[in-house]
Amino acid sequence: MSANRIDSAFVKLRADGKRAFIPYIAAGDPSLDITEELVLAFDEAGCDVVELGIPFSDPIADGPSVQRATERALAAGVTVERILRTVERVRRSSDIPLSFMTYYNPIFHYGVDEFCVAAKQAGMDGLIVPDLAVEEADELIPSARAQDIATTFLVAPTSTEERMDRIADMSRGFIYAVSLLGVTGARNTVSPDLPGLMERVRARTDKPVCVGFGISNPEQARAVAEISDGSIVGSAIVNTIEAHVGQATLVSATQAFVGTLVDAVKSV
Repeated sequence: MSANRIDSAFVKLRADGKRAFIPYIAAGDPSLDITEELVLAFDEAGCDVVELGIPFSDPIADGPSVQRATERALAAGVTVERILRTVERVRRSSDIPLSFMTYYNPIFHYGVDEFCVAAKQAGMDGLIVPDLAVEEADELIPSARAQDIATTFLVAPTSTEERMDRIADMSRGFIYAVSLLGVTGARNTVSPDLPGLMERVRARTDKPVCVGFGISNPEQARAVAEISDGSIVGSAIVNTIEAHVGQATLVSATQAFVGTLVDAVKSV
């Protein structure tokens, strides 16, 4: 396993007996200047990795909250190039691990090798592509490996044993466990199927496993962290951003909410 920022973060977390908290935001929602401010605020709040979504016009894995965030970002004129420049600016002030979460279309359109080179040069550490099956990632994986970019694949309750083995083998940084079936979005409860999924994944690998989809509040984030290596929250954070669009309090309010999630996960 390569020693990029994500790998190093999980080595330290395990040594300290701590769990990771990973927020997701759509880059450019509602502007790239605010995205830069939010990443720095999340670093200050104690987040361990930040997922930056690259907006795409057909986000099939995303629920209404992230879809609206994507629409706001695209309406603001966000492009891959502009996001990469934002990452470069973040890197002037922060060394927090960063992972892109995007669909395969923007990567393919950019050029797989070219995208990985550009992402690395900008300061990215990881890549999550929810609509790219691990069995179809033979072009992406070598390009990412050549740039020391961690490829994180998603394992779901419906994943077969054979597929779990391949995901465990091909994932770097961490494995992304999808806690429930369906699209992203805040939920009232954590799926009762999650402990069984974690047992199946743990039987196959000792790599870090973080859980996302449906985690809405500090109580749920803590409950998930108790049986995993970390909690990932997107829609609930995006909802906070949406509620403060156009207000001077957007960054501070979002940082405050993320801080409650960090505190909950770190209390495990």
